Amino acid sequence: MRIRTSCAVGLILALAGLTISAQPAAQDKAAAALAAAREALGGEKKLSAVKTIVATGRTRQVRGNNLVPIEFEIAMELPDKYVRKDEIPAQESDPSTVGFNGADLIQFPIPTLPTMPARAGGPPPPTAATLEAARVARLNNVRQDFARLALGLFASSFSSYPLTFSYAGVAEAPQGKADVLDVKGAPNFAARLFINAETHLPIMITWTPPAPPQRGQRPGGPGQPPPETRLYFGEYRDANGLQWPFRLRRAVGPDTVEETTFDGFKINSKIDQKKFLVRQ
Repeated sequence: MRIRTSCAVGLILALAGLTISAQPAAQDKAAAALAAAREALGGEKKLSAVKTIVATGRTRQVRGNNLVPIEFEIAMELPDKYVRKDEIPAQESDPSTVGFNGADLIQFPIPTLPTMPARAGGPPPPTAATLEAARVARLNNVRQDFARLALGLFASSFSSYPLTFSYAGVAEAPQGKADVLDVKGAPNFAARLFINAETHLPIMITWTPPAPPQRGQRPGGPGQPPPETRLYFGEYRDANGLQWPFRLRRAVGPDTVEETTFDGFKINSKIDQKKFLVRQ
């Protein structure tokens, strides 16, 4: 099942005439593009004054042949606390929560080791080391989700997941032009940020996830790369004096797999610290 959308046409920019450089000028041009974007988003003073954010809304997500509606709340206490709680009204299940508090992963329900012995001939049960590796990978994924959202809201990164920027070139299409920035972060974050050359608002992030290892293949070995993922920012509106996107769309290859609509953003309201509780 595909999500029908009409907002994609003006945002899909053909990559043309890109020049990639690691020279200092590339960083200077990137800094200028980011400064213009921050001004368009509300200005340095207003953006720097944001300390907490609570956002609510709905996500429609494709799962197989089903379109699943999800109600969510995102809470941030910048720079190092972030949590998202998802609830699926159509399912009789508890909400799921994922985020981070500093270097700790916030996750509920908490994965547990199986209590039943492994079946003969079946895969071995996960060990504590396996679960720890999964926890670290999950923490990294959540931080990257936060970093991508922060690019659309702030056109910058935070100390909880610092990023570096360099100017890649200009993308041109009949709908207009976009400044393209290469964005990198540890351990494996690599993306491109597209900023509208006229409005200076972020319009898209693209990246290619690492290919999962095949059976019998070591991580990092050769394999078919996954399709490119794109996150679109749209419907910029006023949010307490800031210009923030109220609609996000995620596509994998040619298919839209997720649409998110924000109801609103509460800025600098007090957040109950229990939301950032790390359960052991």
